[in-house]
Amino acid sequence: MADPNTLTAAEQAAGWKLLFDGKSMDAWRGYQKPASDWKVVEETLAPDPKASGDLITKEQFGSFELAFEWKISAKGNSGVMYHVSEAPERSYYSGPEYQVLDNSRGEPPLQRAGALYDLYAPTVDATKPVGEFNESRLLVKGNHVEHWLNGQKVAEYELGSPEFKAKVAKSKFKDWPFAASPKGHIALQNHGDDVWYRSIKVRVLK
Repeated sequence: MADPNTLTAAEQAAGWKLLFDGKSMDAWRGYQKPASDWKVVEETLAPDPKASGDLITKEQFGSFELAFEWKISAKGNSGVMYHVSEAPERSYYSGPEYQVLDNSRGEPPLQRAGALYDLYAPTVDATKPVGEFNESRLLVKGNHVEHWLNGQKVAEYELGSPEFKAKVAKSKFKDWPFAASPKGHIALQNHGDDVWYRSIKVRVLK
């Protein structure tokens, strides 16, 4: 296993690249603005909970594999969105969200860690205790998406499928440009809680 915020030789050969190396925020900017209230804290990316605004990648991605590690505060809430457009007011209006959460917060199944927020519940609670880093993987290949958490596949779905559309139609996303684009930014959510991200790496898929 690689040290935090690094790539192994095998990962480099497979086409992975770091979006965060523990020091530089050059791959990131604020949502709808060039700057952000996020900072590098002990080689992690962390928001200012008292501020507002999500952090997004400068680059946009279509089909990709994303690996990242996260540690959440007690009762904390955050998330990682993808295919984010900057047209709507907030990033989650357009981007499906891999939920990051302390499950002891008591959220319903559709909003627990590893879920596609509010649409597909995780099949199992694979989280580590608060204070420990979790390892997540998000696979987006065409319309096929998989959510992995600490080595277990916890959610799987097809963007734009009849099932997916039916779930969206019954959700708060129904009137937004949600999951409307095959390509977009990756976003880290500032939900007003302490959260720390590291070892964020991406591999573009054909």
